[in-house]
Amino acid sequence: MKVVCPYCGFGCKLIIDPQTLTVRPYKGEPNKGRICPKGLYAMEFALSKDRIKKPLKREKNTLKPITWGQAIDEISHKLLEIREFYGPDAVAFIASSKTSNEENYLLQKIARLFGTNNIDNCARLCHEASVHALKMTLGTGAQTNPYEDLEKFGVIIIWGYNPAETHPVVVDYIRKAKERGTKILVIDVRETLTMRFADYKLIIKPGTDVVLANSIMHVIIKEELYNEDFIKKRTTGFSEIRMATMKYTPEYAERVTGIAASLIREVAREFALAGSGAIMWGMGVTQHVSGVENVLAIVDLALLLGYIGERGGLYPMRGQNNVQGAAYMGALSEFLPGYIPLDDEKFRKRVASLWGVNDLPTERGLYLTELWDAIERGDLMALYIVGENPAVSEANFARVRKALKKLDLLVVQDLFMTQTARYAHYLLPASSFCEKEGSYMNSERRIQWSEKVMEPLGDSKPDWEIFTMLGKALDLPGFNYSSVEEITEEYFRLFPELEERDIKELKESDGIFLPKKRLHTWEFAMPNGKARFVAVERIFPWENTNNDYPFALTTIRLINNYNTGEMALRSPSLVKLMGEPKAVISENDARRLRIKAGDLIEIATRRGKIRIKAEIGKIREGVIAIPFHFKANKLTNSALNKAGTPELKFSAARIRKLKTERPTQDNYP
Repeated sequence: MKVVCPYCGFGCKLIIDPQTLTVRPYKGEPNKGRICPKGLYAMEFALSKDRIKKPLKREKNTLKPITWGQAIDEISHKLLEIREFYGPDAVAFIASSKTSNEENYLLQKIARLFGTNNIDNCARLCHEASVHALKMTLGTGAQTNPYEDLEKFGVIIIWGYNPAETHPVVVDYIRKAKERGTKILVIDVRETLTMRFADYKLIIKPGTDVVLANSIMHVIIKEELYNEDFIKKRTTGFSEIRMATMKYTPEYAERVTGIAASLIREVAREFALAGSGAIMWGMGVTQHVSGVENVLAIVDLALLLGYIGERGGLYPMRGQNNVQGAAYMGALSEFLPGYIPLDDEKFRKRVASLWGVNDLPTERGLYLTELWDAIERGDLMALYIVGENPAVSEANFARVRKALKKLDLLVVQDLFMTQTARYAHYLLPASSFCEKEGSYMNSERRIQWSEKVMEPLGDSKPDWEIFTMLGKALDLPGFNYSSVEEITEEYFRLFPELEERDIKELKESDGIFLPKKRLHTWEFAMPNGKARFVAVERIFPWENTNNDYPFALTTIRLINNYNTGEMALRSPSLVKLMGEPKAVISENDARRLRIKAGDLIEIATRRGKIRIKAEIGKIREGVIAIPFHFKANKLTNSALNKAGTPELKFSAARIRKLKTERPTQDNYP
């Protein structure tokens, strides 16, 4: 059976034998016979003895089994009661970036028919800054090109992103490009595994990305290396960029970023003279208070050289297997499906008509990162969480846990007793990726069909079946689905590019791109068809380092773990591979603090402290990096950027060596 891997956003297909449940890689697109350890051992967590197999209801301090009928009846009654007394905006829904397109589509449909736009997903924590910046400049908030294009570009910049550990299979595309002569430039705060095949390594000071991008543009403009014909015919706002970057000389950038002025000039010329190029980026770019501005600067750089369409691509690499699909299906508080704004009356009325109502709510809902303050204020009374673990994944998670305790109703729909589920009034057992079928959209906007391998464990149900039951119980129109294909057909009708496509084609092919394989080849999705330069200035991190907190704390991913660890840590094979979490500090910082590799250290910020072992690595002095999988978010900074993404990549911190060998429990799920 062909199944979409449940881990990262690359979108590997897996072949699973329904008899032996063994996994091997699919030889077609996009992974071409490649697979990483997480995909290879994906079945292990699905078969875990820790799976929740019956609906549970809290009675005092205990969760006790109840029937599905009782659970759905009581939950729907409580939701309707809260709406009657406090209004629909007293309820919010968190969608899952691990469930299918159909399931995300249904949950946002429930929210909006219920009367609220309080529907969001974890895209808010990662690439929503990219969405906002790309929509402002190009008109479409997604990756512009397929992975295969990486092999033909002259230069690839990899910025704040470590594909060797986050998307291991995409590295094959990058490696093939390098073999054909492509130059690879990697920008990060530490020397990552990806830098092993880089032609240029730029170790940047955290929070100075705008300065570096503007200084590269300064060189390109001053030396007249930009694409004048492309700029005149296909863009607006070039004069704004020219003026804004004048002061960002390489010498100024060297003082701010720590990167030599001569290297900045060399990199700028290499990128400009390559003739074609891609920029790939990750959360090292977006998870700052300057996240939107960081992405705007990257887009400006690509536009300056015309590296769009056939001559280039922009790659905001997605973290979870269906975070792109969740966003496209409308599981965002400011967008309808397809990233269409709520105030687009024509499209909104089209959606409403399809759903059998006259109109839908138009006021932006709460961002995921705004929910916790709303609960504290008493504005939000009920929360329905699907397949997410904000008690661990949110910045400064102590405030999240405090807020969860205040809710009148918390429903958690998941596979396991997560840290978030421990606060639930109702816990609904969902089926895993291999126990249902449906479609998923990877980072390159490729929709793929995932087949059912086995029956759901115990009394668990696919999320779409649970949502169908809930929609009926809430007396919402149009919830008489008897198969997942009926939901697929419905969301296909929302997109002109899919209206004439057949689900059979989706099932039998290597996927369908939405809206098409390459974006912006001939024109941009803007009112005038032209891309828009948006000049940006440096924005300082929310917290400053000082004598009390002299380090800049950042978070990183590990190849054999994943997000909050609920799946990977229930895979014995991955647990053997991942080892103990460690904090990376520079050799000079370690020497100054008399810390050796393997020593236990305490890391503290203004929000708390954890204990973890030290690793001496090639990282910029004054920076400390910890894996975010191991509850690092007890420490992280919850200041938000314009897209609502927290500044997880910069928190003022201090460290000290400890004598005891007892690690804190805060490091482990």
